[in-house]
Amino acid sequence: MIIAIPTDHNHLDTTVCISFGRAPYFLIYNSSVDSYDFIENPARQSQGGAGVKAAQTLVDAHATVLITPRCGENAAEIFNAADVKIYRASGQSVAENITSFKNDQLKILEEIHAGFHGH
Repeated sequence: MIIAIPTDHNHLDTTVCISFGRAPYFLIYNSSVDSYDFIENPARQSQGGAGVKAAQTLVDAHATVLITPRCGENAAEIFNAADVKIYRASGQSVAENITSFKNDQLKILEEIHAGFHGH
């Protein structure tokens, strides 16, 4: 399983970024082999559509799970079409969220917001 988490920095001691589409990095964690990598979010500087571009980046990275504090409706549509499950982040730490997910303690993110549609 490939788990993606928006992060503020590119190391394991980082926090979960509050903004999905504008997150500086994404942690890509492969639970099957217990390995991880960080990728830069190419959408973070986008004029518009950052969530959509970020979502496509994670789909292209073969993510099957997203753990995030919030997600916009356009990004959520991309994840739903790709069968990526979206879970609500719990707490600030990336490591804590991975552990919580492994222990089946995270809930599906149900509050999808409208997103920012403008400049």
